[in-house]
Amino acid sequence: MTTTTHSRVPAGAARAASPAPSASGLRARRAAKRRQLTAASVLMTPFFALLVTVFLIPVGTAVYLSFFSDDQPGLGFGPERTVFVGLRSYAAVLTDPTFLGGLGTVALYCLIYIPLMVVGALALALLLDSGVVRLRALAQLGLFLPHAVPGIIAALIWLYLYTPGISPVIELFAKGDITIDFLGVHTVLPSIVNIALWSNLGYNMVVFYAALQAVPREVIEASVVDGAGPVRTALQVKTPLVRASIVMVAIFTLIWALQLFTEPMLLSQSSPMINSRFSPSMYIYDAAFTRNNYSLAAAASVVLLVCTIALSYGVTRFTSRADSEEAR
Repeated sequence: MTTTTHSRVPAGAARAASPAPSASGLRARRAAKRRQLTAASVLMTPFFALLVTVFLIPVGTAVYLSFFSDDQPGLGFGPERTVFVGLRSYAAVLTDPTFLGGLGTVALYCLIYIPLMVVGALALALLLDSGVVRLRALAQLGLFLPHAVPGIIAALIWLYLYTPGISPVIELFAKGDITIDFLGVHTVLPSIVNIALWSNLGYNMVVFYAALQAVPREVIEASVVDGAGPVRTALQVKTPLVRASIVMVAIFTLIWALQLFTEPMLLSQSSPMINSRFSPSMYIYDAAFTRNNYSLAAAASVVLLVCTIALSYGVTRFTSRADSEEAR
């Protein structure tokens, strides 16, 4: 009778018995990691160069200028010198009713413009994706063409259409005994919103349409099989799947809207309802190039930047929290 004895090897001994990585293998892995870091550095260098050049340096310069001001001692007859004023410029900006009024104007502009932009661009993209619109490529080109027109030219075109006496639109309304003052106290802001919509609606529509093209066709076919109609498919199937694009467009539109400048600046030549401090950007321009108060302009720029970052962060956090709650 034969007895077989099974010997048990300790785990530590088994690990010790496994072959240790050779020095050449360690050197090869380190060389590969260095190559990856080098490649990543080369690819990221242009981004960081642009970030420093077009963002960090201007922001740092604005912050620096906001703490200093030019002063002329001796009742204005002495030599001009730059002195440290601390937060005096920020206090002047935040207590200036014209700047606060400009913030309120831009806030109202955002409340009107952003929903119309997002909903309108998404609706057009859903129509194109549904196949209801024929000659889809031609329709995309026609909707996108206004975005190719520079903002100044677009504002001039609409200024011509808004000006009484030369506008064919106002003349057409007058034939029907309809009088519309597009640059009046209650209509000037909607008129500015109209210019912005005309210029940017097609661009955001293309963004949404590209996102809709990435939606799996199997999901849409399954919803049709389940009995969903075109409207229900668009609202309950397609729209939730492009939520990331909706958030991105909303954030970019918000950032652009807070910098409102070109349209009111040009319309101010024909409307007394738009003054030189109509929006925060116009306030900054007026402080820097009309009043030559660069400290005040820099402080207002920093305040506007902080408001933009805070609102963008708030939108991002709100959407992220909504997505996490739905995932639960």
